[in-house]
Amino acid sequence: MLSALATAAGAQAQAGGRSSGRAEMRRHEGAAGARAYRLYVPSRYDATQEAAPLVVMLHGCTQDAADVARGTRLDAHAERAGALVVYPEQPATANPKKCWNWYDAAHQARDAGEPAIVAAIVRDVMASHRVDRSRVYVAGLSAGGAMAAIVAAAYPETFAAAASHSGIAVGASRSVMDALGVMAKGPAAAAPALGSAPPPLLVVQGAADPVVNAANAEALAAQWRKARGTGNGGRTVDGESGGYHFVRASWGDSAAPDVEIVTVRELGHAWSGGSAEGTYTDPKGPDATAMVMTFLLSHRRAAEAKAP
Repeated sequence: MLSALATAAGAQAQAGGRSSGRAEMRRHEGAAGARAYRLYVPSRYDATQEAAPLVVMLHGCTQDAADVARGTRLDAHAERAGALVVYPEQPATANPKKCWNWYDAAHQARDAGEPAIVAAIVRDVMASHRVDRSRVYVAGLSAGGAMAAIVAAAYPETFAAAASHSGIAVGASRSVMDALGVMAKGPAAAAPALGSAPPPLLVVQGAADPVVNAANAEALAAQWRKARGTGNGGRTVDGESGGYHFVRASWGDSAAPDVEIVTVRELGHAWSGGSAEGTYTDPKGPDATAMVMTFLLSHRRAAEAKAP
C-alpha cells in the first residue's frame, strides 16, 4: 500500500549542480514491512512521454534519505539524465544506527526481510510513475552498499545494474559478530557463490577506509566476476582527481562492463567526490555519483526478462 506523506516541489539548489524537479516523501506498507521513502521526480518527467529510468539509492548507517541525497548530489545528476530516484529509509526501530541489516541472514534472500521491502518499493514507484523497466538500478553506500548488492543478487530480473560504495560481499557475514570481523579484515574465506547470474556491478572503495577494509571490495568484485563468468583478464587504468589517486579495473565490454572496481588510494569511509552538505562524504577524489550514473545508465535489462 502506498500513501503520500508530504510533497516539496520547486527548485532545489545543490553544491555542484541544481535540480529543479520535486522531492516527495512517501510510505510503503506491505507484507515484509513498512518503510518511508523519498522519491525524486525530474522536472522533465512526463507520464505521457518516454518512460524514465529509476535508480534506488540506499543510505548508510545514521543517515536518512535527505542526507544521502545532499551528500551524493544524486538529484542533480538524475535531473540531467531524466531519471527518477527513490531513497528508501531505514528507521531506528529496524536498527538502532539506522543501518540496513546486511549482516543478518534473515535479510539476505529473496522474498524476505529488507530485500523484499526494497523490491516492493520499486513496484510502488512503477505503479505510480511511468518507469522504463529495462532501466531500473540499485546503488548504496556502506551498509546501503552491502544491501544494494544483496538486493541486486536477490532480484536479478528487476535490476539492469547495481553499484556498491564501501560495501560487503553478499553472504560474507551471517551475524553481528561476523560483521565486525569482516568489516575490519575482509571475509575470512571466499564469498559464497550466488544462486544465479546477478546484474552488472560497479564497486567503489577507499583504500584508506578504517571502517570497511578494502579487501571487502575485492571480495565483492570477485564474487560478481565468478557469478557472471567474466574470468580473470581485466583492464586496469590509473587516474587522479582532486589530489586523490585511483585505479579502475573492469571486466567485460569496455563500454558497458560486467564488473568494475574503482579503488581510491587516499579515500576513507566516505562517498568519493561528495558534498560537505551530507555526512560521510569527501569532496576530494573522483566523483562517485558521476561514475555510478555513467555505469548504471550504460546497461539495460534484457527485454525478455520478466518484470518484478
